[in-house]
Amino acid sequence: NTFFNKKEKISNSENHLTRSEFLVKSALWASSVPLGLLSYGMSWGATDFRVHTVNVKIPNLSKKWRGLRIGHISDIHVGSYFDDKAIRRGIELLKQQKPDIICFTGDLINQYTDEAKQYFSALSTLKAPLGVVSCLGNHDYGDYFEWKSLAEKTKNLEKMYLLHKELGWKLLVDETFFLEENNEKLAFLGVGNWSAFSRFPQYGNLSKTYQLAQNEAQNKILLSHDPSHWDAQIRDYKDINLTLSGHTHGMQLGIEIGNFKWSPSQYMYDQWAGLYEKNKQQIYVNRGFGYSQVLPARIGILPEITILNIV
Repeated sequence: NTFFNKKEKISNSENHLTRSEFLVKSALWASSVPLGLLSYGMSWGATDFRVHTVNVKIPNLSKKWRGLRIGHISDIHVGSYFDDKAIRRGIELLKQQKPDIICFTGDLINQYTDEAKQYFSALSTLKAPLGVVSCLGNHDYGDYFEWKSLAEKTKNLEKMYLLHKELGWKLLVDETFFLEENNEKLAFLGVGNWSAFSRFPQYGNLSKTYQLAQNEAQNKILLSHDPSHWDAQIRDYKDINLTLSGHTHGMQLGIEIGNFKWSPSQYMYDQWAGLYEKNKQQIYVNRGFGYSQVLPARIGILPEITILNIV
């Protein structure tokens, strides 16, 4: 009996974790969870494109433009990719939705225009029957790169303008583009980057842009990269029916289950992902097509391709 009792005690002691062992193993387990999520976000989540289809009702819209399908993407950030496979796949997915017109709301690159050289062939496949219209985001101006001179930075921006032209996109820098048929016009306005936050640039001139379309079209859709622009200025122009933005990326981190969505982004931006409405004006914030170099992953907030059905 003594022998068996002794053996049982030994066996029990072998299965028992000391407090220090328990803490070490708990710490290892806890640390593996965020590492696992990060690994998923980098290897799969960053390029796991999701199509969001949304019906948008615009008051007093001409019957001619009801049923218009607008494809909306934002924040490609080509400099964050290793090759063009994901970009091609995302663009093909967008084209499969058969949009009539495509709107790109800025941040094509991270730091300088030449990042886009190796992706030109992939980007040039972005096409729609009524064309592609675009605006610039805060990254597109070259503000996050150390240039040797102002002249070099200016040349970089000129390259950006030329790039959009060579891609066949209509770049709207405080400009207006009209869809017109049988004397009925729908205006697409595009402004330079404008943010309500001081750390981001304010290049856009909405007043100037609006005057170009004020008396030309009853209905107006605005491309403005940063959604903080909406509450700060855009809603003062009551006949800008719909604004399209991006910029936030939904911070590439959060939870979306059914109608519930949460992200740290919501503590910075009142409008950070999806459709919002105030006093019959609406804004749609795209979650972003690409991802930033700072966080080359997406966890919960996945890359977005938007289809807006105008009704």
